[in-house]
Amino acid sequence: MVKQLDDKLPPLIDHVGWRLWRLARQWKAEFDAGMAARGHGWMAEARGAVVGHLRPGGLSQSALTAAMGISKQAVQQLVDELVAEQIVERVPDPDDKRGKIVRLLPKGIKAIADGNEVKREIEARYAERIGAERLASLNAALDDLAG
Repeated sequence: MVKQLDDKLPPLIDHVGWRLWRLARQWKAEFDAGMAARGHGWMAEARGAVVGHLRPGGLSQSALTAAMGISKQAVQQLVDELVAEQIVERVPDPDDKRGKIVRLLPKGIKAIADGNEVKREIEARYAERIGAERLASLNAALDDLAG
């Protein structure tokens, strides 16, 4: 005779983690659609995360690897693809003779600018749904939780 294990399972509770996960997925889908509409469909792919880590002046490839938390080989491949599409470039690292700095080219800079616009549009829709004050409170609460 087989016991019914389902009868012994505790109920799944609704929780903040689940809500954050659902909202993050929704936000990402909206962001990806907005970027694709602006000609940056590649931002929805893993290589889009590379661009999200770059700042003015660029970032060493080793620092990029650490920031992304993936292997050197994976970062190498993603950067290679972005270089081939003229979104980023590699230049010598003045502080490390063997190292390279990854920095944005005009196509990458355009993607960042368009991404900022998409983010503002998403936040405007959120403000319309819950009000600007509640959105500001939500952002403050999330910052507090992130520590």
